[in-house]
Amino acid sequence: MAGVDHRVLPRTMSAHEGSRSYDAVIVGGGHNGLVAAAYLARAGRSVLVLERLDHTGGAAVSTRPFAGVDARLSRYSYLVSLLPAKIVQDLGLDFRLRTRDISSYTPVERAGRPTGLLVGGGERRTREAFARLTGGDREYDAWQRFYGMTGRVARSVFPTLTEPLPTREELRRRVGDEEAWRALFEEPVGVAVEERFADDLVRGVVLTDALIGTFADAHDPSLAQNRCFLYHVIGGGTGAWDVPVGGMGALTDALAGAARAAGAVIATGHEAVRIDTDGRSAEVAWRSADGEGVAAARHVLVGASPQALAALTGDAPPAPAEGAQLKVNMLLKRLPRLRDSSVDPREAFAGTFHIAEGYGQLADAHARASAGELPDAPPSEIYCHSLTDPTILGPDLAAAGHHTLTLFGLHAPARLFERDNDAVREELLRRTLAQLDAHLAEPLADCLATDADGRPCIEAKSPLDLERDLGLPGGHIFHRALSWPWAQDGTGRWGVETRHPNVLLCGAGAVRGGGVSGVPGHNAAMAVLEREAR
Repeated sequence: MAGVDHRVLPRTMSAHEGSRSYDAVIVGGGHNGLVAAAYLARAGRSVLVLERLDHTGGAAVSTRPFAGVDARLSRYSYLVSLLPAKIVQDLGLDFRLRTRDISSYTPVERAGRPTGLLVGGGERRTREAFARLTGGDREYDAWQRFYGMTGRVARSVFPTLTEPLPTREELRRRVGDEEAWRALFEEPVGVAVEERFADDLVRGVVLTDALIGTFADAHDPSLAQNRCFLYHVIGGGTGAWDVPVGGMGALTDALAGAARAAGAVIATGHEAVRIDTDGRSAEVAWRSADGEGVAAARHVLVGASPQALAALTGDAPPAPAEGAQLKVNMLLKRLPRLRDSSVDPREAFAGTFHIAEGYGQLADAHARASAGELPDAPPSEIYCHSLTDPTILGPDLAAAGHHTLTLFGLHAPARLFERDNDAVREELLRRTLAQLDAHLAEPLADCLATDADGRPCIEAKSPLDLERDLGLPGGHIFHRALSWPWAQDGTGRWGVETRHPNVLLCGAGAVRGGGVSGVPGHNAAMAVLEREAR
């Protein structure tokens, strides 16, 4: 799969194909739309996928962003946890994941010396790392108890994601642990973190899973942080986040191949502009560089955002969404040396490398951003995928010791960039890299590779850039705030239903959406097949 390039366009649509009637028209060729297309086509339904870009994959793509450099980065989304093995098996996907031996490394300076917390490499090493940092076994024992609890919740909740929505009480009974239910589903997750852990750095490492792509405080009464935390710890029933072999584009290439092999028509460069429906049949108007057309369908599945869905159907739009992250891609000619010389950079960067993510630092950064100011110490986390999957590098780069780095910055809401996107992005990038440099024995800039034009191999994306490039509303990586994984008023049986009986939402904004999971695509396809069987 490493040799597949997602930019090789799928089969284009002929005039006849564009005007015919289909069992299902799917708007958007991201990974969820492709999952839905593959399931429906394999069930014998005629399927048309309309994708406005010139390639499939949406945010789950592998690209070569640096001119003349043979490195295929997972440019936007980059790790996989929530993709059920059921989907991979059902669709016969040639797709593999690799686990990361190291979970995380968090550098810090204490008592005037550089140190840090390395989690992974076996229980003994992790316990010793906690003891060196905190002076005893208390924090490690609390860590084991806490993640034992989340693991039990994961094993109960994850299998429900590809089933009809349970009620809240049904899920509560399935979890069967009132302490866990209170900690994760009823009280702000900050309460659980503060009750169980005393060390500021350990608290921060735990809290970060509640803040990825979610702008919230640990004690936010909306519990948006709890919902984010839940989705980050239940994946696969274990909470593990793995590296896709060949980059994220390997998954979406495999999905597009499965859909086409089953008979689906995938039309890139075709933008849906309107959906007309009477609840029993529908028409989807589209336009391309070659003209315009209309495709009739019994069902329409929309993999785009809820805002895009409302615009297509003429319905009232949902509340605005706001992303809150800085996304940075880099290629290094070597991994930088660390001030904490007790840790090998190849281990430190192999998992999640936390920067400025102590508990107090996270609270300060949120408060600053809430006040409309850039954080002085922006929190971020870094991943080096090439340590786990060197196939994303060309042979010459791999032999020379090059590596990719992906940085995800927290607490960077879109509102901060509205006055001057370019200037604010560059200033935030400068502050973020300064926080990293504080823990390095050499400046990161000295380690950056250069492209064919001699420019440093680094690119940064703000929420406004993601909105422009990918159509993410407000740059929100989940399309909107994540939902609880149970039925509520208006969610329907599968969490993909809309007020139009034959129009379904199969993107990240569906109930149980968000992340690279394919769950909304699977559930929308199941809803179609179930409706047809009645």
